[in-house]
Amino acid sequence: MKSSLFVLLTALLFASSSVLAADAAAGKAKSVICAACHGPSGVSVNPIWPNLAGQKEQYLAKQLKDFRAGTRKDPLMSAQAAALSDADIANLAAYFSSK
Repeated sequence: MKSSLFVLLTALLFASSSVLAADAAAGKAKSVICAACHGPSGVSVNPIWPNLAGQKEQYLAKQLKDFRAGTRKDPLMSAQAAALSDADIANLAAYFSSK
């Protein structure tokens, strides 16, 4: 019984993670607007804007969600993040973290 439950829980874990997996290709398509400040590949040429390329996925997602929620404030980023869905944020984070 315990081994059947373990197999079931393991299967559910893998199934749920693949359903919720972010789409880096969709993030790349959505990142066109980000390129204006953060560079086309996520590396900014202006020192006042951070590089996004190579940042941790969870960090990027948290920052975008904080801008959207208003817990982190910046006039440009708050306006950009306001239009993003949770899926958009996950996809952008997946894309930039893969660079």
